[in-house]
Amino acid sequence: MKRWLFVALVLFGAGYWWTERPVHPPAGVLVAEAPRQTAVSGSPPALAREGYTITALARFELEARVLGKERYRFDRGAELAPVDLALGWGRMSDSAVLEKVEVSQGTRYYFWRTASFPIPRGEIEVSSANMHMIPADAAVERRLKSVRPGQVVALSGYLVEVRGRDGWGWRSSLTRNDTGNAACELVWVESIAVR
Repeated sequence: MKRWLFVALVLFGAGYWWTERPVHPPAGVLVAEAPRQTAVSGSPPALAREGYTITALARFELEARVLGKERYRFDRGAELAPVDLALGWGRMSDSAVLEKVEVSQGTRYYFWRTASFPIPRGEIEVSSANMHMIPADAAVERRLKSVRPGQVVALSGYLVEVRGRDGWGWRSSLTRNDTGNAACELVWVESIAVR
């Protein structure tokens, strides 16, 4: 019995690694444009999730390179946003730059460090971000969970604010120029595709 359990764990681990393995694109900027944010025009869209009030703050579209992906199952936001993506654009989508920048994620934050800056610190900070992804439906959730680091994704939806019945709240940043606590985008994702 122990042997079969060991074999099952090895196969599960190998399968997980295979589906989550990073993609390694060649050097060069993959995404030149920064994310696009526009005012919500007309009546705000009705965004619904059981037990929460979700308010659209701005329309949001982007193409970006996936720098990292982290799944969440147990924190307060996991039932809404099961996946965070660390995303980069401009020179933060270039493999030549990223081979000198170490990226990690945890506790809903994105961290980076480098021994020597391949581009200015400020450019790293405004050309990358951690984004909490709220899938609009089950198909979008499956696509979010299948994304791999190194891929370029195109997504559209809304930056949002969420309120729970118990008063708990979560609000998106509305600028790409902030850093630290509350600097992450909270994105209602209507569509996502790998480019």
